[in-house]
Amino acid sequence: MSTSLTPTPADRFTFGLWTVGYSGTDPFGGPTRPSLDVVHVVEKLAELGAMGLTFHDDDLFAFGSSNAQRQTQIDRLKAALADTGLRVPMVTTNLFSAPVFKDGGFTSNDRAVRRFALRKVLRNLDLAAELGATTFVMWGGREGAEYDAAKDIRQALARYKEAVDLLSQYVLDKGYGIRFAIEPKPNEPRGDILLPTVGHALAFISSLEHPEMVGLNPEVGHEQMAGLNFQAGIAQALYHGKLFHIDLNGQRGIKYDQDLVFGHGDLHNAFALVDLLENGGAGGGAAYDGPLHFDYKPSRTEDEDGVWASAAANMRTYLLLKERARAFRADPEVQEALAAARVPELAQPTLGDGEGYEGLLADRGAYEDFDAGAYLGGHGFGFVRLQQLATEHLLGAR
Repeated sequence: MSTSLTPTPADRFTFGLWTVGYSGTDPFGGPTRPSLDVVHVVEKLAELGAMGLTFHDDDLFAFGSSNAQRQTQIDRLKAALADTGLRVPMVTTNLFSAPVFKDGGFTSNDRAVRRFALRKVLRNLDLAAELGATTFVMWGGREGAEYDAAKDIRQALARYKEAVDLLSQYVLDKGYGIRFAIEPKPNEPRGDILLPTVGHALAFISSLEHPEMVGLNPEVGHEQMAGLNFQAGIAQALYHGKLFHIDLNGQRGIKYDQDLVFGHGDLHNAFALVDLLENGGAGGGAAYDGPLHFDYKPSRTEDEDGVWASAAANMRTYLLLKERARAFRADPEVQEALAAARVPELAQPTLGDGEGYEGLLADRGAYEDFDAGAYLGGHGFGFVRLQQLATEHLLGAR
């Protein structure tokens, strides 16, 4: 195996404890694998070359655990991290599994539940800071409804804002150095979930008291469940400076959230995504330097060997796509095709230096003398050729 395809912590790969720890339970059947102990998970991920582990509070210790039970698990995790060098760059809170959260946490119609949810998150923020996490992800899986009359959406968004504002102030007052990342999803488990897409979440962030502290944690499958282009969504998050974290997995079409291995869905879009992340920054450098987090589920058909094979597959697929994307960008024919497609020209401002609408109106070449008819049967952009070159690089044919 090429050393470039052997994962190391420098590759910044992280996994959720709930991912490799998924026991195979789904709405139609119980577990097909026994639970995995957190220490074992840390040791195996370190062996595979991952950088870090992430978790919900209830992944590490069961909901309702005593203080002693909770601390025992925290101490065991800390010892395993110290032994392996794995980090915890992100922590999140489970406000969706326990019956108390059946109508959500931050936006439950029940005020007492909302207060309980805030206390649960505040406690987990303390743990996140203790473990050195710098990102706190918020997935509102139960923040939504099945029936239109059941939820006043405007009031629900007001309560969502109230919660995020309070948590932001807590982090500021404590000096924790943690940023929040909202994870959009259109549906499942609720019929409709609040903040369903990258665009909805960006609009919501603009309403907050501390919008600079809140960004996004987009997930491949979640955007594709809404029929959206994930690479385009990530590009917009980068444009707004709001890509605080990213969840990588695979999805095949508009259906339930499949959580496949990264690249085991829309491979072309995965290639475009890796190209953007690795080569889409200023001067062709990386556009994102945070954790590359795999939020997937090993298929319930697999035994434990299959769990670790699937974890390794996520990392290897990303590294293969990274290698292919670099070859694509370095190919002289690709560079010529990009120029012919006028892709670099989009970076040129439409208006000249210092030009306003007066100058534009005075330019006859922009309208009166412009030959719009020449575009009928002419001035092709060559996008198909460009996509074919990308496909050939993706397939290793170039």
